[in-house]
Amino acid sequence: QNHSQILNLSLDPSPTHLIMLRLCGQRGLAVARAGGLMARPSARSVATSVPASAADDAPSASAIGDLQAKFTADPAAANVTFKSTSVLTTGLRSTATIQDRFEVHCDEPAALGGTNTAPNPVELVLASLGSCQEITYKAYGQVMGIPITRVSVDLTGEIDLRGFFAVSEDAAPGFHTITGTVTIDAGDTELETLQALKGAVDAHCPVLDMLTPKVNVTIDLIQGKGCA
Repeated sequence: QNHSQILNLSLDPSPTHLIMLRLCGQRGLAVARAGGLMARPSARSVATSVPASAADDAPSASAIGDLQAKFTADPAAANVTFKSTSVLTTGLRSTATIQDRFEVHCDEPAALGGTNTAPNPVELVLASLGSCQEITYKAYGQVMGIPITRVSVDLTGEIDLRGFFAVSEDAAPGFHTITGTVTIDAGDTELETLQALKGAVDAHCPVLDMLTPKVNVTIDLIQGKGCA
């Protein structure tokens, strides 16, 4: 039975899971206690998801704990570098190469002068945020012993195009608001436990950290199939 519902995350994390939230720190606990924010009307949107089959090869809680211990003992080992190379091809189309083997194509919609052959860069930002949320939910779910079988994120970003087209100095060129939902299927996991998980994720999701506090980001939790 599908018990999906949008949750107003306002309860404290379960005391039985506070020990598992040692990875969250005070910031994670504060986010868990603060609760969710209300969704607002939006413009451009992106949906991402992780199928159940992809969950099987996720790192175990033990493996994640080993990495935490490694970075605690050797902070320098935690400093890593990621790279991307991109080139404008024709018109407003661009191709980015990552790790010398992955290609990511960008374009703009026709209304903005492009040919709409690929997502535009800000849509890829939404996709990056959604994917990063899903990965972080799975990783922290492993540590907390939560049997996550599926995570999906739907996001919508709002931009005032006056910023990009230099029409108004009061309008920022990028997103001013991002809203959305994350839906988690985690068996009979209690709501209180999922709230604690959300607090950990929102405190440690790298892409979310890059966007806030400059962008007003609101992601509500939806309890998926089979949850208590």
